[in-house]
Amino acid sequence: MVDELIDWDAVPDDPIYRLTFPHRDMLPSQMFDDIGKIIDSKADKATLRAAVDDARLSLNPHPGDQLASNVPVEDDEPVNGLQHKYHETVLVFPGQGQTCHSYCGYCFRWAQFIGIADLKQAVDTPDKAFAYLRHHREASDVLFTGGDPMIMSTERIRNYIEPLLAPEFEHIRNVRFGTKGLSYWPYRFTTDNDADDLLRLFEKAIAAGKHVAIMAHFSHPRELETPAVVEAIQRVRATGAVIRAQAPLVRHVNDDPSVWSDMWRKMVNLGVVPYYMFVERDTGASSYFELPLRRAVGIYRDAIAAVSGLERTARGPVMSASPGKVVLDGIVKVGGEEVFACRFLQARNPDNVGRPFFARMDEHAVWFDDLKPAFDEPWFWQQ
Repeated sequence: MVDELIDWDAVPDDPIYRLTFPHRDMLPSQMFDDIGKIIDSKADKATLRAAVDDARLSLNPHPGDQLASNVPVEDDEPVNGLQHKYHETVLVFPGQGQTCHSYCGYCFRWAQFIGIADLKQAVDTPDKAFAYLRHHREASDVLFTGGDPMIMSTERIRNYIEPLLAPEFEHIRNVRFGTKGLSYWPYRFTTDNDADDLLRLFEKAIAAGKHVAIMAHFSHPRELETPAVVEAIQRVRATGAVIRAQAPLVRHVNDDPSVWSDMWRKMVNLGVVPYYMFVERDTGASSYFELPLRRAVGIYRDAIAAVSGLERTARGPVMSASPGKVVLDGIVKVGGEEVFACRFLQARNPDNVGRPFFARMDEHAVWFDDLKPAFDEPWFWQQ
């Protein structure tokens, strides 16, 4: 990222620099000033740490009811390190994978990295995940996430994958890995000491009948342009694994339809499937990166209109909110009133998947919680 992706002649406005390097505007000004005063007062480390922890807790570290509603409960005990929000998909946070090759300023998993134990999600051993999956045969997909599971050695990854190939887990059809590694450290798939072993593990899982999906995070087309990334993508695809790519739409980095259309063209040319354009989550530095939803709809529409049908597979703009993944299909007039046309792509309650609904137009809305039902009717899932 430092050597290959940032144009240092364009700093500080280079998009990859803005994506990965802290900027004072990422914090509310009062919070920045308050912490600065504590530092200037030469307070002891414990005092500073307490103030920083309090500040972090005010930045909505786990949006969308992740800890309150997504963590499953077995035998009256929460299973820390798993999330089971959607009927068919279980998220697994491997304990050894809760760091990253670099840190994006918009990362909505930032609470994993700050050293507050009560906020961190992690399974200490794979056995906890397997025990849960044995009893939940409705689950067809396992998503290893973090952090970044590709920070782990292949041997550690193998401990999570090979048991899933046994007949008792035949209900698990799809194995996913959420990773920024293809962009920030493509050598994980090319020249790292165990890169070949990792690719053979993908092949073994596919030969056993699993669909292996690399859920890559590409935020800007420049991330797809280095020879190392191109080689890594080729090697992963050669195993039979599918690479799907997603990222949030954020200010300072990719808030331009031409950036997205260029990125989607490059992806399809390399064999990567455009998957999601997300809306920046309401957490951490969201005030620095967020865009009005009305503008997000326009950027998506202009970007998708500029590419071919094969390059139009990315759904967006999508908000992963507490009740589910909500896509903004557009802005329409109903009864003379301008409204957002919305739809659930995924939902906590499976009966809501695919159901459309309307939200009142709000020029200042930046997230799902800012929206109100159109026509003064309650949200249908709250009735």
